[in-house]
Amino acid sequence: MRAEDTSSKRRVTRDLEIKADGLHNPEFQSMSTGGSKYWGSGSVPVVSTDVLRNVILAATDIAIVISHEGQILSVILDSKKAPFGKLDHWEGLNIRDVLTSECIPKLDDRLFELLKGGASMSSVELNHLEKDQEFPIRYSLQELSADDAILMLGRDLSPIAELQQQLVRTQITLEQDYETQREFDTRYRVLMETLEDAVIFVSARNNEIIDLNKAAANLLGVDRDSLSGLSFAHEFTGLDGKAIDDSLKVAAESDTAASIELKSVRTDRHLKLVPTAFRAAGAQMLLCRIRPSDQAQVVSDDLTQHLSSFYTIGVEPMVFTDSNGIITTANEAFLNLVEVANTPKVKGRSLADFMARGLVDLKVMIENASRNGHMRTYSTKLSSEYDNQVSIEVSVTYLNDTQHPAFVFLMRDVSRAEAVRTAPAAAGGGDIAAKSVMELVGSATLKEIVADTTDVVEKMCIETAVELTRNNRVAAAEMLGLSRQSLYVKLRKYGLLAKD
Repeated sequence: MRAEDTSSKRRVTRDLEIKADGLHNPEFQSMSTGGSKYWGSGSVPVVSTDVLRNVILAATDIAIVISHEGQILSVILDSKKAPFGKLDHWEGLNIRDVLTSECIPKLDDRLFELLKGGASMSSVELNHLEKDQEFPIRYSLQELSADDAILMLGRDLSPIAELQQQLVRTQITLEQDYETQREFDTRYRVLMETLEDAVIFVSARNNEIIDLNKAAANLLGVDRDSLSGLSFAHEFTGLDGKAIDDSLKVAAESDTAASIELKSVRTDRHLKLVPTAFRAAGAQMLLCRIRPSDQAQVVSDDLTQHLSSFYTIGVEPMVFTDSNGIITTANEAFLNLVEVANTPKVKGRSLADFMARGLVDLKVMIENASRNGHMRTYSTKLSSEYDNQVSIEVSVTYLNDTQHPAFVFLMRDVSRAEAVRTAPAAAGGGDIAAKSVMELVGSATLKEIVADTTDVVEKMCIETAVELTRNNRVAAAEMLGLSRQSLYVKLRKYGLLAKD
């Protein structure tokens, strides 16, 4: 025990001798608090290097000693706690080499002020650059005149910077959410004002009117702002309030678009309500669409029913296609004409698959209907699934007032009518065209009469084909059953080559 005490005393004596010069150093004497008797007595505690290091690390996150020129003499930090890791390789470098470019002038200004005026403490915020990463430090600078060095005690500002960034991101998110909310609110208001259907939003909890558009206010016979917040059931008669509320909830929860009929208290009009349930911000609500239950609505329903029946059981083949001629639906009459078992076998196929001239017929009909809105009559032949051809006349209507434009093809089987028309001609019965030809007898030879008549008919057919195809020579040649070279020869013969 005595040997250990002796060794300990020697070690303390050696530390005192090392620090002896510093005990009377004015730098240490200036560390007096001015209010402590102990420090004021002139005695300064002597600490070892490890203790001093721990004191510095407890008070700061990083400590750097630099020369007046900026050369790093020493770096003290706890690499386990600091986010920037070990910085031993900084020693010997100039501190400006580990700073971002915008921080170098700030440091130079602080060093100039410190060295010029001898100021005791000066603070500055600097951003260090280490392995392509930046970390901010707030430094307090103290000149060590005895060693011609400057002590920089720094606090890591990374947590504060991260909080500031989070605050900025949160603020940006709030601004974006606010703008999005304003945008949706504007869309909602515009939709409510321009919507022709009458709609009312009702709270499912207390059945109060939350909002409604102008059309609904007109049907109920009251100003829009006057209804907000009032009981929805009080605006109708025929059932008591609870019965109306229960009926609305039952209809809203129905799988089908169920409706209830009520009478308006203010206008005495019979109205049909179609409610839809939904949730918004955790609250259950009802969207009620309102329309009058008058004769006009009944007529509209009857027309829809009649058109549906005509499409289903009508004898005229009817086909609906999209804008490219792809069949979306066809009735039974068309299926019978093309000898197909059911609708799914034609749905999704091009209508050109059932035309004798294929895409030529389809393109002529679609282009003319698109240009004029409809095409009254177009004669062609329809090919069945088993290549049986039937002469037909087609009228086409272009429906461009819907979200998805469509074409309606209404067809008529004219094969029997053609047989009836050709029979009298074969029997030589008084055809007007035949009489006109007979009048030429005597004024020209038979060969000349036949040639002239053939030329007239041929020219008319070519002009019609060119007009139907909008001067598409390839489609016109295919329609007439000619080659393109033959068509150009005949166009040149009749002076139609340069005609639009």
